[in-house]
Amino acid sequence: MTGFVHHGFRSSFRDWCGECTRYPREVAEAPLAHIVGNSVEQAYRRGDALEKRRAMMDAWANHIGAVSAPKR
Repeated sequence: MTGFVHHGFRSSFRDWCGECTRYPREVAEAPLAHIVGNSVEQAYRRGDALEKRRAMMDAWANHIGAVSAPKR
């Protein structure tokens, strides 16, 4: 594959999260390493939502696999 850039792939992921799933914004932003919320929210956010993120990334992998699979 050629012609792809990491920013476009990251943007596609974020669009997919927002348009095709019900994952919370904070969970969708975490894999992109974006800082979410103001300083007060950040101070009180203690968890990492690892299991939610794991499920989201599994769903993303399935989505990408389905989209990129050759049509027969």
